[in-house]
Amino acid sequence: MAIHPIEYRYCSDEMREVFEEEAKLQTWLDVEASLAKAHAQLGNIPKAAAAEIAKKADTQFVTVERVHEIDNEIHHDLMAMVRALTEVAGDAGKYVHYGATSYDIEDTALALQLRDAISIIEKDIDTLKSTLAALTKRNRDVVCIGRTHGQHAVPTTYGLKFANWLCEIQRDIDRLDQAKKRILVGKMTGAVGTQATFGENARRLQTLVMKDLGLTPVMVSTQVIQRDRHAELVFVLALIGSTLEKIAKELRNLQRTEIGEVLESFGDKQVGSSTMPHKRNPWKSENICSLARVLKSHVMVALDNNPLEHERDLTNSANERIIFAESFVLLDFMLRRINDILISLELQHGRIQENLDLTKGLVMSEKIMIALVKKGIGRQDAHEIMRTSAMESYAKGASLKEILLKNPQVKKRFNAKELERLLDPRNYIGTAREQVDDVLKAIGKK
Repeated sequence: MAIHPIEYRYCSDEMREVFEEEAKLQTWLDVEASLAKAHAQLGNIPKAAAAEIAKKADTQFVTVERVHEIDNEIHHDLMAMVRALTEVAGDAGKYVHYGATSYDIEDTALALQLRDAISIIEKDIDTLKSTLAALTKRNRDVVCIGRTHGQHAVPTTYGLKFANWLCEIQRDIDRLDQAKKRILVGKMTGAVGTQATFGENARRLQTLVMKDLGLTPVMVSTQVIQRDRHAELVFVLALIGSTLEKIAKELRNLQRTEIGEVLESFGDKQVGSSTMPHKRNPWKSENICSLARVLKSHVMVALDNNPLEHERDLTNSANERIIFAESFVLLDFMLRRINDILISLELQHGRIQENLDLTKGLVMSEKIMIALVKKGIGRQDAHEIMRTSAMESYAKGASLKEILLKNPQVKKRFNAKELERLLDPRNYIGTAREQVDDVLKAIGKK
């Protein structure tokens, strides 16, 4: 029976295949095979031996079960793999793991796992980018109220709201691409990084191994690849998660009963509450916000893994078995979930208009203040006129238009028709449409 919710609730089959135990074992074997081939190419071991090692470096020959049996005896999982591979390689077995230390294999294999996991995240985030681009374009002209400090501010558009998220997602894509260059590296440097066990052709051997695996060789290392690389990756994953949390949190707030401008899709048989049959909770968005907290917690762990003692200690090992898999599994789930939410998001256009009109014109006070300045009133005087008018509107429950039509300074400069035009939110969205068009044009090129 599964214990961790990741196993049965949050893990996609695609990401599971990257981090399941047999897949991890296969990456170790892949590195051992490449090491043997490089040794053979340099004349360090017979070519036939390298071929046999490469052939048997497969989980159909080196099984998880056998590795477990050996590990239970020697309490060293990497060495258990080495012994299991040696067993099935026959006479070639004496060349298995030749010159290597455990983390030559483990860190290089980890890079292979991370490469596959990053590839899945890249597909997920590219799908989300396309969804946001479509929403941005479709809602380019949907005017809504903007909010600051939780209060009505001035009009904006849903197109601009989605465009902001689209731009941030593109920055996340760029950051992941940059981090990928620093994390997809491998090493063959031995116990403390000197490469002493690999002889005079050690640097060439490392280059050959990494070329075969499609990785970049480290310039220098200790016994391990330095963990600043891994900390950066975990941070980038958490940062992507925070972007998703931002989107989900906004969607949650917009679904509040008092706002009601958007709705998550709700199945015909879906239940919102065990006791309140009317509930239509934004639980999918809440789910994303909840998991984002786990991603952020991994960043501190990854940072603590960087300052290892001397040429290394083992304090990174146990937690890395958790934080890498969890970060990728959860982010993969979150990206797919937010995309599903956005694809089926229901904009409630009636409520959007109601909220624009909720303050009876008060949200247009800034525009009228500017219009008064253009008519010759000083900026501070115009601000005071609008401030006192707004307070009167609040106190009397009257519309801003009613209050302003009684103000001599305003009546002198605007008639009722002109004031009506100034109070129309659709006439006060600035360059929102142009900004959206620029974003779609720019992002579309990437």
